[in-house]
Amino acid sequence: MTQIVVPTLGESVKEATIAKWLKNVGEAVKADEPIVELETDKVTLEVNAPADGVITSVFMADGDKVKVGAVIGEMEEGAEALAGSVVTGNTESKVAAAPARASVETKISDEPKTSPAVRKLLADNNLLASQVPVSGKSGRLTKGDVEKYLASAPSAMRADAGIAPPISEPVSAQSSHEPREERVKMSKLRQVIAKRMKDSQDSAAVLTTFNEVDMGPVIELRNEYQDIFEEKHGIRLGFMSFFVKAVVQALKEFPSINAQIDGEDVIFKNYYNICVAVSTPQGIIVPVIREADTLSMAEIESRIVDFRERALEGQLAMDEMEGGSYTITNGGVFGSLMSTQLLNTPQSGILAMHVIQNRPVVMEDGSIEARPMMYLAQSYDHRIVDGREAVSSLIRIKQILEDPCRMVLDV
Repeated sequence: MTQIVVPTLGESVKEATIAKWLKNVGEAVKADEPIVELETDKVTLEVNAPADGVITSVFMADGDKVKVGAVIGEMEEGAEALAGSVVTGNTESKVAAAPARASVETKISDEPKTSPAVRKLLADNNLLASQVPVSGKSGRLTKGDVEKYLASAPSAMRADAGIAPPISEPVSAQSSHEPREERVKMSKLRQVIAKRMKDSQDSAAVLTTFNEVDMGPVIELRNEYQDIFEEKHGIRLGFMSFFVKAVVQALKEFPSINAQIDGEDVIFKNYYNICVAVSTPQGIIVPVIREADTLSMAEIESRIVDFRERALEGQLAMDEMEGGSYTITNGGVFGSLMSTQLLNTPQSGILAMHVIQNRPVVMEDGSIEARPMMYLAQSYDHRIVDGREAVSSLIRIKQILEDPCRMVLDV
């Protein structure tokens, strides 16, 4: 009998929650095939089957908390393993309830395996997983599979499959039989986000300084070199790599914003691990671009795209979320014009990007032009960062973005 064990989750993570069993008792599995999803305070990750065989017992049900190293189930190896084995021993009472819940809440055997992000995409488009052709490893349905199907399949096909189209008009509360309120338990990730945001508010003296940047020079540079850049590096040139480079330069000149308080000490960091906020169905996560000062713009763009894709699929590793020294978040992708941010503690600074809008600007010669402007907001811990440093570093970021040649010349 082979045990199914909660793996090491990260240097600071000792506990997880069973999010969903992907396999029922009695189901055959192949080695490295996902069998259960675990939700931690940072990411949702999958535990894979250690070998070919059959799931014979499940000790923990969906929603149960588990420790690193805990045995949450067992499987029998080999093609001859008996399906639906009876579990005996000290865990009988726990197992009696777990398979029943798993059989109702996990997918049916003929449905493809899916991640949380894929399930949300299916639900949003009134699709069943079994409708979509699968291309993923071990019969896994990917986000790309669903997007490809949506692009090629008209809504009439979904209607023919017996799935109701989305309701175009909202149903009034008086005419609906649904409850006026619904209580849903917060996910582990959402609980931790809530706690950390409140801790950040309570533990740091957070202030925000604002400025605006003319994005015209960056836009012109992207337009001129986009095709050449993509042809050479195989990835599109976005705005984020410019901001990462500008931020790194500012942090080098104003090191307190890249530092953190530890008791009565200040830890100054001689590395630049930039966190980039990524929105997922489970909440905001912040994977880390390590040693960003040593990376080319193509490498930065590639890592951001990789983080975004794997975050939506729930495939980011725990160590990719740790060790950041400064954070950049882009509310502009959602249309935010101006905002303040809470710190990603124990970090001392966070930069918020916003939507680009054409606004009238008085030029140096007195003329007025419509320019593509973006508001920038840098929140900082006033216990360690003085106003002069906060304002000056943000102006430095603005200068670099408005004259990208500074990044090449280091001036």
